[in-house]
Amino acid sequence: MPQKRNPDCAELLRGQAGGAIGRLVALLVTLKATPSTYNKDLQDDKRLLFAAVDDADDVMQLCTGLIATMQINCDAMRADLSAEMLATDLADHLVRRGVPFREAHHIVGSAVKLAEARAVAIDKLSLADLRGIDARFGDDVERVFDFEASVESRDSAGGTSRRSVAVQIAELRQRASALEPPADA
Repeated sequence: MPQKRNPDCAELLRGQAGGAIGRLVALLVTLKATPSTYNKDLQDDKRLLFAAVDDADDVMQLCTGLIATMQINCDAMRADLSAEMLATDLADHLVRRGVPFREAHHIVGSAVKLAEARAVAIDKLSLADLRGIDARFGDDVERVFDFEASVESRDSAGGTSRRSVAVQIAELRQRASALEPPADA
């Protein structure tokens, strides 16, 4: 429909995930408890594998088109940020102060409920409000509500920091160049 703004490509990609998971489960069930020699039930593994490879090829084509034509609206993305997106960072703040994550998760849930009851964003709760929930919130808790710092704090392999993303991009480019056929082929 002309009014539709959802990216069809992304929806198709999401839909492919279910089929891939289904084929994987079917293959695992077929392979489960097979003896160490060939059995006729293993004939079905090829069908599942070939279908998965075909789907993977389709997915790669969809991703290539999606990324090549994608337009990112940074202003709209920034406008849609909300402090509640940083709830895990708030729990991490407590973890750094010695609170087990499971307990920190529960404490942050209470903070979210308080913010909702007051009809304010979680970053609008005062330090006194947060300490009323749990005294282990630190004086520096307001630093948690910094989106850039949140992104940069994930600096491990596969993380969101600029350094980590640059490493991931370099690795993907290296892998992609290894897949490209030679120029004279």
